Amino acid sequence: MTTHTGTQPAAKLQKTLGLWHIIIIGLAYIQPMTLFDTFGLVSEESHHHVPTSYIIALIAILLTSISYGHMIRRYPSSGSAYTYAQKSIHPNVGFMVGWSSWLDYLLSPMVNIILAVIYLQALFPSVNHWVWVIVLTAFMTGVNLRGAKFVAHFNSWIVLVQLIVIAVFTYLVYEKLQMGLNADGPMTAETRYQLWSLEPFWNELTSLGAIVTGATLLCFSFTGFDSLSSLAEETKDTEKTLPKAIFLTALLAGVIFIASTYFIQIYFPGDPKSYFADIAATQPDILMLVGGSLFQSYVLAFAIVTVMASGISAHAGVSRLMYVMGRDGIINKKIFGHISNSSYTPSYNIMIVGVVALAAGFMDLDIIISMISFGALTAFTFVNLSVISRYALRDGRTKNFKDILNFVIIPLLGFFSIFAMWLEIEDTALKYGLWWAMFGILYLGYKTKGFKYSAPQHNEFDDKL
Repeated sequence: MTTHTGTQPAAKLQKTLGLWHIIIIGLAYIQPMTLFDTFGLVSEESHHHVPTSYIIALIAILLTSISYGHMIRRYPSSGSAYTYAQKSIHPNVGFMVGWSSWLDYLLSPMVNIILAVIYLQALFPSVNHWVWVIVLTAFMTGVNLRGAKFVAHFNSWIVLVQLIVIAVFTYLVYEKLQMGLNADGPMTAETRYQLWSLEPFWNELTSLGAIVTGATLLCFSFTGFDSLSSLAEETKDTEKTLPKAIFLTALLAGVIFIASTYFIQIYFPGDPKSYFADIAATQPDILMLVGGSLFQSYVLAFAIVTVMASGISAHAGVSRLMYVMGRDGIINKKIFGHISNSSYTPSYNIMIVGVVALAAGFMDLDIIISMISFGALTAFTFVNLSVISRYALRDGRTKNFKDILNFVIIPLLGFFSIFAMWLEIEDTALKYGLWWAMFGILYLGYKTKGFKYSAPQHNEFDDKL
């Protein structure tokens, strides 16, 4: 097919994904086995109430996922929070949300590469870590160049095995607890946490601030549910399928996290530093202490695959966000707005993300996770505000209780739950995030000639009522 000018029409993203494709990509991105890695750090920050921190995080995420659903129905674009804020609040606000979201999406592949390298070095200590960084980045980039549906098929069996590993691990922990043993030895009546007790969730020593701090860190664990909105232009029946997939992905992940960490918290009731060599990456020690060296070896070997599946999904998400920003012209359109005529993927962006991911060879895991939290919280905050701005204020959808509930009360609850996490965000995350935002403001000022004009937009959607 040719246009009236005789030139080939521009390639577009293709709608090939169904409900379970989306959920699989989301679970692969979230990577359920991440609970093993984050347990030590969150246990320390939450004062040994990891499952409660997951509950707080899940409530905030589910409320926000409902807001994502509303915005997807209105703007089924791959731009996610960037597009929603742009169209519902102001183009300049949209740019800053998209710019901040890069801290979430662009750095997520690095986290997975770093974790994979940690596991590989445990198995092959003599190999230089740069070998693994380069090989893993090339693999992740190559899979994404094959297209979103290939990513979903590649990830499906990996997600299944992850769920089996978590189930087996949880059963092993449960068996030990049933025998009256925890990581400190035999359990007695004076032992801090008992099996089938509410103590791991709440007790007289519980600090709400500490739990919210833990929940803020766990936003990283849920990162992935939101990035599914970047697949809007590749999803069949987007307005119906994608909101349901986002909610179900977050809910399934949350139930897995809460159930598993309930037993793990009982088994490791004390100071995580007394159990784990590195509380920021506790998976190797947890697997060894619960399942032994053979179990550890098998699961660590598979964990390399799981983190790469997560990295592949993250890679897919950020390349689509960059595509929409490029299509708008706020960043270079020829490069970032390009779609391959053969694979129907934003191939230039995929390769750019791959090059950036090489920085995993010298980046610190703690700093990256902190910066991701800043980007994720920014996106979550403005998606909730976008619902209120678009539906309640601009469209006047406040005439009945159902509309007030959907477009005012729920997004406000989502906003305040995210705001509570902002109050507990780490100083490092805030510092680097604000520096990144400052660079974004300077770039936006340049692009809009000193803010005389609004950031450019792609006229794909009419503001239909």
